[in-house]
Amino acid sequence: MRWLCFLLLASTPAAAAQGSGSQSLHFDLAAVAATRDSFVFHFRGQERGWAVWQYEIRRLETTQQLVYTASSEFQPVEAEQLRVVLDRLTGAPLSTFHHIDLFSPTSDTVMVEHDLEVAHGEISGRRRVGTKSGEVKIIPVSRPFAPGTVLGDYVFIAGAVSNVAPGDSLGVPAYKEFADSVTTLSFVAEPPTTIRVPAGRFDVQPLRSGSFRIFATRTAPRRVVKGETLDGQFAFELVHSGPVVPAPE
Repeated sequence: MRWLCFLLLASTPAAAAQGSGSQSLHFDLAAVAATRDSFVFHFRGQERGWAVWQYEIRRLETTQQLVYTASSEFQPVEAEQLRVVLDRLTGAPLSTFHHIDLFSPTSDTVMVEHDLEVAHGEISGRRRVGTKSGEVKIIPVSRPFAPGTVLGDYVFIAGAVSNVAPGDSLGVPAYKEFADSVTTLSFVAEPPTTIRVPAGRFDVQPLRSGSFRIFATRTAPRRVVKGETLDGQFAFELVHSGPVVPAPE
C-alpha cells in the first residue's frame, strides 16, 4: 500500500523534524509475534479489496530477523507485493523489495518497483518504472543511510512502537523508497480505547500521523488491527490471523 506510506510520512525534512521537540520513535521488534494477518479494505462504505500481512521470525546463528511480507489488492487501483527484512534485535532495516502494478487509465505508469539493501551505512540497489508502451526504466540507487534511519515501510509495524504514551509526539528519520529521499515518520499517540473489527475486540493505542490513524494492540502479541483516514473515507480492518507460511529465502 504505497499510498498508505505517503499518507503517514510527513513532508517535513528529517533534519527539521529532529529539532521540533518530538521524542524519538523506537520500534521493539521482539514484541511482534509470528503471524499471518488478513485484512479487508473499505472505501466509502464499500468493500474494495484485501491484504495479507505476514510477520516471520528467523533465528540465525548470531542474530534474528523479522521478515515482513505483504500482498494486497485495492480495486481497481493497484496490486502489490512487498518483502522487508529487519534485524529483530536492533530494529535496523536490512533489505526491502516492493512491486506495485497500477491500473489507472489516466496514468502512463503501470508498474513501480524497488529492490534495495542496507549495509555499511548505505542503501543501494535499483528502482524500476514501467509504462504502457512496455518501456521499463531502471534507476540505480546508492546513497548514505544514517544510523537510526528507518524505512517508510515501517508504518506496517506500528504495533512495535515501544515508547509511546497518550499525548506523546514521536518521530524518526525515514527513507522514502520510491522517492529516494529522507523525510520523517511521525505519530501522535491518542487516548487508548477498545474497538471491534471482524477478527474480534481489541484494546488498542491509536496512533495518528498526518491524515491517517492506525490502531495497534496495547498488549502482546503486538499488531496493527485497523487503519483509517481521518475523514472516514477509507479503512482497513483485521479479519483473521493464522500460522505463518514461510517466505522464500
